[in-house]
Amino acid sequence: MKHRSEETDNRTRSRPQGLTLTVGPGGDLEGNDDRILQAGIDYLARLGGPGVLQILPGDYQMANSLYLRGGITLRGTAHETTLHKPPSHSTPITRESDWYENRVTVEDPAGFRPGGGIMLRAYTDTGALRDVVRDTIVAIEGHEIFLSRRPEKNFWGIDHATAASLYPLLTACEGVHDVVVEDLILDGHRSDNEEINGNYSGAVFLQQCHRYLFRRVTARDYHGDGFSFQICDDIRFENCQSLGNANLGFHPGSGSQRPVFRDCVGDGNSQGLFFCWGVTDGRVEGGQFCDNTDYGMSIGHRDTDNRICGANFTGNHKTGLRFREPLHGYRGGHRNTIEQCGFADNGFAEDGVAIDVRGLTHDTTIRGCHFDGLAGQARQRIGIRIGKQALRTEMAGNQFDGLTDDVIDLSSK
Repeated sequence: MKHRSEETDNRTRSRPQGLTLTVGPGGDLEGNDDRILQAGIDYLARLGGPGVLQILPGDYQMANSLYLRGGITLRGTAHETTLHKPPSHSTPITRESDWYENRVTVEDPAGFRPGGGIMLRAYTDTGALRDVVRDTIVAIEGHEIFLSRRPEKNFWGIDHATAASLYPLLTACEGVHDVVVEDLILDGHRSDNEEINGNYSGAVFLQQCHRYLFRRVTARDYHGDGFSFQICDDIRFENCQSLGNANLGFHPGSGSQRPVFRDCVGDGNSQGLFFCWGVTDGRVEGGQFCDNTDYGMSIGHRDTDNRICGANFTGNHKTGLRFREPLHGYRGGHRNTIEQCGFADNGFAEDGVAIDVRGLTHDTTIRGCHFDGLAGQARQRIGIRIGKQALRTEMAGNQFDGLTDDVIDLSSK
């Protein structure tokens, strides 16, 4: 290395150096709720990034989502920083609201507050969700709730429209990219909150946001999904946990490309990891997906070219790993690889199957996996089941112990 003196060290010094701002008891900004956290995020964003919001140890009550901003790192203290979802409140909308109005009239406004999160919902005749709008309350006058914007949807009495204090704990506006989140616990307090579909919310919910990194983040006990991200590319999870959520643990949503799950845990949900529609080139490296009431993992509609390596699947009620049955071949989950994974005690609520390849699913590779029919309560009876319409399922180097059937290959009959 060439010597540099004070006279010759004339290299340009222009590497950005971000501000670290502490929030919480004793921090640069003091408080213990969503407002102080949002103030910190917005302060850092004003400086243009990069920046770090360091949330000090403690419990933080979230009356609204924390909206992430591009280029910012959100960092808690491992095992000591918890964001809590308060009990939800839901009430009918009593005066029809058209798409261009900025307020709604509700039957019971008592559970809302200015600055709090709100979700407006309208339903079809069959009870399915038709329209969902998430927003922030800016004022309350009597039974009228003022919104921060026009919802651009109709909320009519015929559609059984409601308002509820439901929202993600962490979210971002569409188009917010390049965020890091570390060392947080997100507690959804499931028993105190109404259920919400993971296409609209979750402990973490993102839509059309790219290049996020989550490290050592736990989403637990949310009455919906743990981590849900829709049309989001290059979302990465390292040593994250999704525990005891009502629905999907990890939900890489429609069109999400190249998600990575490294040493993650998805236990006690309905599904540990759910590949939605058109998720491609994803990687699962290590980790476990256990004790889920449906499947440890499922792959389906145009979920192609994904690789699951070194994960463990134990005690999942219906199936360890299920390839969902497509309507026709074009919609199948093709060219996926499962390797060096362990399967034990899965499927006791149905046929005792570890891996179930259903329907017109093509070019699946299963190699180097261990299927144990003796572990746990010995309820796993079938290692691999291949449906009649499946094509070119490749199996190599797998180990089977104590099963009724190692492989049932209906495609060859």
